[in-house]
Amino acid sequence: MISKVMLVIASNDFHPVEYSVPKRILEHSGITVITASDKTGEAVAKDKTTTDVDIALENVSADDFDAIFFIGGPGSLEHLDNQTSYKLIKQAAEAKKPFGAICAAVRILAHAGVLKGKKVTGWNGDSGLGPILKESHAIYTPKNVVVDNNIVTAVGPDAAQEFGAKILGVLGVQ
Repeated sequence: MISKVMLVIASNDFHPVEYSVPKRILEHSGITVITASDKTGEAVAKDKTTTDVDIALENVSADDFDAIFFIGGPGSLEHLDNQTSYKLIKQAAEAKKPFGAICAAVRILAHAGVLKGKKVTGWNGDSGLGPILKESHAIYTPKNVVVDNNIVTAVGPDAAQEFGAKILGVLGVQ
């Protein structure tokens, strides 16, 4: 049984709904959720609420978790779109562990180079997602949530509930 999932949030300006809704769904199903970020301490959401960070991303190995999901929000690209995140995402992909992202954070997966030939969705409010996915050879699918094998992607906060439910599905939890 899957028991330990990491949710990755930006230390500043993560989306609180995209984080709290899937976290609640996972924990309600008995899954331990570990929160990672680019910094330890408290992370500040875009609505200025805070949450505690359990571990710094630089100290994380994909081997320590059963699945890894990146949370969006304005700060995700500023704080998480980097080599530290790419390395972790590639580790998860190589180990065939479930992983994914919601909202703007889907772009981080694309930049990590793990979406080739995969169907995905994500935030496209700036019309920038299409070119990014094309460059990474992913297939844009205009749905709220898309599951392709063990990868779960979602468009944004309105899809947070379904995102959490689909994560349970790829984890084999009902």
